[in-house]
Amino acid sequence: MTTQFDQIYHGLSPEVGKLRIAQGGMAWRGEEANQTVAIPSDEMKWAQWIRVARNYQLRLGLGSKDKKTADRKRETFDGFQRDDHDKLAHLLKQYFSIVLETKEVSVKGWNWGMTDFQGQDLAFLISNKTAFELPLNKVANSNIAGRTEVSLEFPAPADKKPGRGAPDELTEIRFYVPGTHTKEARGSDAGSQKSDDEDGEEISAAQAFHDAIKEKAEISQVAGDIILSFEEVLVLTPRGRYDVDMFPEFLRLRGKTYDYKILYTTIAKLFLLPKDDMHVLFILGLSTPIRQGQTRYQYLVMQFSRDEESTAELNMTEEQIAKYERLKKSYDDPTFEVVSSVFRALSGRKIIGSGSFQSREGHPALKANLKAVQGDLFLLEKYIFFVSKTPTLIDLSEIHQVVFSRLGAGLGATAARTFDLKIVTKGGPEFTFTSINKEEHEVTEAYLKEKKVKVKNEMMEGELILGVDDDDEEMQSVASSGEEVPKPRLGMDEDEDSEEDEDFHVSDSDAGSPTESSSDDEGGQTASDASGDREFTGKKGKGKGSAKKAAAKKSKPADESDAEDEERPKKAAPKPKPKPKKKGSDDEAMDVDEEKPKPKPKPKPKAKAKESEDGPAKKKLKKSDE
Repeated sequence: MTTQFDQIYHGLSPEVGKLRIAQGGMAWRGEEANQTVAIPSDEMKWAQWIRVARNYQLRLGLGSKDKKTADRKRETFDGFQRDDHDKLAHLLKQYFSIVLETKEVSVKGWNWGMTDFQGQDLAFLISNKTAFELPLNKVANSNIAGRTEVSLEFPAPADKKPGRGAPDELTEIRFYVPGTHTKEARGSDAGSQKSDDEDGEEISAAQAFHDAIKEKAEISQVAGDIILSFEEVLVLTPRGRYDVDMFPEFLRLRGKTYDYKILYTTIAKLFLLPKDDMHVLFILGLSTPIRQGQTRYQYLVMQFSRDEESTAELNMTEEQIAKYERLKKSYDDPTFEVVSSVFRALSGRKIIGSGSFQSREGHPALKANLKAVQGDLFLLEKYIFFVSKTPTLIDLSEIHQVVFSRLGAGLGATAARTFDLKIVTKGGPEFTFTSINKEEHEVTEAYLKEKKVKVKNEMMEGELILGVDDDDEEMQSVASSGEEVPKPRLGMDEDEDSEEDEDFHVSDSDAGSPTESSSDDEGGQTASDASGDREFTGKKGKGKGSAKKAAAKKSKPADESDAEDEERPKKAAPKPKPKPKKKGSDDEAMDVDEEKPKPKPKPKPKAKAKESEDGPAKKKLKKSDE
């Protein structure tokens, strides 16, 4: 006679099925995948009834008569109703002579208690009752976060992408383990981890708990299962030197502080890129990032020397090697070729190379900055890959457009030698790579056009701004005289330019820039000197301004010049030098216009003006004193 229970789950599977119990044993079959799990009657040793998240659970201990073996292997079935207890207990007693024990669980909700290793599970006990259990065979990594915290990480399934209705999954849990522990106290459990240290040496309780997790969860498997091991591999991200152990299903990174267990199914991409003439980068792109504390690392960046060679022999039979593509029994090649070949075969992923792009200097990458991080920008066949402390991968098919610009053009000569590359993706995020050598613009633009990427060039505006070099200083000095002049650039300090002009114009005829003739008209020179204009230019350093004003005087009508002459004696007589310095441009224009009505009486004041007005020389002395 067979009894059937519906809506039953097997283990941690989300698939529902049917459980049938008969004289010969019990069997479970899923409704969707038709997966079947059969348990003969002679393998069942004990049974427990536990309250769990999915109603009630039937837990069966399996194995031989050896109790230890039975404790280590078990099967669980969830989904039973409360009313099924009596019926199930009767069937187990009648068919298999097993008593169904009821195991109580803690529902206090406390977050402090004790841990206990129960076969394949880690149980957390509160008041000697189980609060929850963690399957140790699902633990991917165990790390000590701080001195008293142990972090357990669980990998997400990589075979399929979770849908909208997929349940939440536990990815990390932390235990706070204070105090100290002695190695001797762990007895046989820690026997395999004991070293030559003295008996009774105290270590932190967190370290002891971490060591026990690694042993029970089989994060460090026995050496016989290792296919190949590479020692002291330099890993740039996350930084450190790690031993890389290759297993049939996963690889293990063993460092001084952190150990990582990475399934080959979580490796999404492999890159083999030349860093320079001496080094090669081998990069693993992970679908499930590894973690160090709060930091996630989606890419593992390993660096190898081109000259380093390795001789290796795989711990595999010829039959096992034949199952993998391009895998050899022994290697005697450069280390980076051995590592990349083994990774390619075991993970089943193709290796992406540097492609055909070359910079002006023949390198496969461009030096660039992303925000404050400096790195190498690789332009590959299907990707743009920025390799740095935090690598960034951009798929060419996801790029909306690329904008060339020189946003820092007005900042000086340094920005003139570089350009910025802004990548706008279709999904919205933008990446701006700065400080790229200007000589790489042509080859970069050619690469993008070849890949049929939309390119927008905004560098012309920067070029125009950049075209005003040394002459711009003279133009700026004219603009500071108060006349309306086009503003060729922004952000420049007038005082700095004026000081430079003052030092440059040391001749008696302060007539302006070398490009303008200083001997156009002696009368204009005299007018400029007598009016005190030179004094003003001596302070502000505007040689061009005085020349322009002299020309303006020639073209002005006599009526205007007469009006100006009346006021000129007022300014020429006291000759206070501080005042002209503080006067505005409007007052100066008035002084310039007053010269022409009295040309004859002016020679004497002019001479005085010239003597005193050789203000540039006196002011130069003042500056030198300063």
